[in-house]
Amino acid sequence: MTNIDMLAPRKALLVAGADAHSRYYSEDVRAMAPDTVDLVIVPGADHVDLYDRKDLIPFDRLDEFFTENLARP
Repeated sequence: MTNIDMLAPRKALLVAGADAHSRYYSEDVRAMAPDTVDLVIVPGADHVDLYDRKDLIPFDRLDEFFTENLARP
């Protein structure tokens, strides 16, 4: 979290499995930058599930985030 000030002015989307051992990292980042960081917790998923379990990956939230934050005006 040393460089959170570099991230905080930018929009970010973090996706974590509800059962992921690393979930608390994402929750800590979200707590440090609540105005710019969105966090999606995926029920029933661990960290590795979100690599290739297409039924668990929140494609709708990814699409929404990229459309809102990367679309040209």
